[in-house]
Amino acid sequence: MRKITLLSVLLLALGTATEVLGQTSSAPNPRQAAPAITLQKASQQQKIAVPARNTAPQVIVSPVQPGAVPKPAATTPRREGQPVIQIAILLDTSSSMSGLINQARAHLWDIVDNFSKFKQGDKRPRLEVALYEYGKSSLPASEGYIRQLVPLTDDLDTLSERLFALRTNGGSEHCGQVIDTCVKELDWLDTKGTLKAIFIAGNEAFTQGPVKYTDACAAAAGKNITVSTIHCGNEAAGISGQWDKGAALADGSFFNIDHNQSVVAVAAPQDKELAKLSSELNKTYLPYGSMEMQQFRSANQMAQDANVAKLGASVVSKRAASKASSFYNNAGWDLVDKVKNDKKFDITKVKKEELPKAMQSLKPEELAGYVAKMADERAKIQKQIAELASARDKYVAAERKKQAAEAKAAGMDAPAAALDAAINSSIEVQASKAGYTVPEKP
Repeated sequence: MRKITLLSVLLLALGTATEVLGQTSSAPNPRQAAPAITLQKASQQQKIAVPARNTAPQVIVSPVQPGAVPKPAATTPRREGQPVIQIAILLDTSSSMSGLINQARAHLWDIVDNFSKFKQGDKRPRLEVALYEYGKSSLPASEGYIRQLVPLTDDLDTLSERLFALRTNGGSEHCGQVIDTCVKELDWLDTKGTLKAIFIAGNEAFTQGPVKYTDACAAAAGKNITVSTIHCGNEAAGISGQWDKGAALADGSFFNIDHNQSVVAVAAPQDKELAKLSSELNKTYLPYGSMEMQQFRSANQMAQDANVAKLGASVVSKRAASKASSFYNNAGWDLVDKVKNDKKFDITKVKKEELPKAMQSLKPEELAGYVAKMADERAKIQKQIAELASARDKYVAAERKKQAAEAKAAGMDAPAAALDAAINSSIEVQASKAGYTVPEKP
């Protein structure tokens, strides 16, 4: 079986893969230098230094002070009649899994961007993602070395913040128990057309722990939740560890990946403008609530922009595209999204001290007009981002096709993105069961 990245695995079961980035592990090794990887472009060669697997990570930007209790996710209420995609990602955070964590950080926005293209009839779905870590010795043994980081939520910035806060250390990986916990704890919907899936990634035997994986996967299947297993290592070890059997029990897929794999990303001419527009978009947000929460939500939005910037222009562009989509809904703290999504919301009822400072001096009858002005400005920027992102997708697809042709001519394996055909085939099977359609790739 061919090795692929975590993003390709997630999208192989649920979405369309686009581009894959180089990853790093957290254990420093000054003796290993970053290998230079050469990318042949139309008129130039572009050398990109990809960090070696044992180089130290970049400094993580976070609005949460060390030791402070994390702020809860600002989840928005579900809208009646809107289709929902629910995904739980269970990540092994034992000592050797830094590369896996880095892949999840880098590819969150690829996943969001791709899911934003899904439709059920003429409706765009709501995306809810939950995140668990397991297998770390610093987690309580009494709870199976398991911790829920984020419940099912559409607050994507909080999800990103928790991903970037993850650290690894040794422990015991109880796959059956974390699946069982996830199935029981989360607010899984039991409505027709809801797409529900669990992705569990790790590298030890699937059989560890007090809860049998057979029982846990059967329980998931009983709630129409698929379980896809992602073994970080070679296929033979995954099969001997029974990762394949876990997936088979819950109508999921089994994969093996190289979680430390490094691949050159495609730089696109739209990247610089997308980064600029992403920053401009932030200026249209009007946080409300306590001053502490206003400051935190705004700071977290900018912090996640800064975190993805450390991963490269390609990730920045994907986050920009996601921020311009309907999935990036911040009605839990932003007045523009709140007014847009809650038709019963009366802005004049918001306490003066819970309004943004720029609005506190306005008269009650002026509040709605101010929000509408910001909404118009945001819509213009989102339109620009959507157009640039579409052009970027086409550019990247053409570059990937060119790379595949060059690799084939040189007798080399095709780039990871050449797995797109398999990815599209898989998503069509699973999404069609829930009545979803996905646009064709450029």
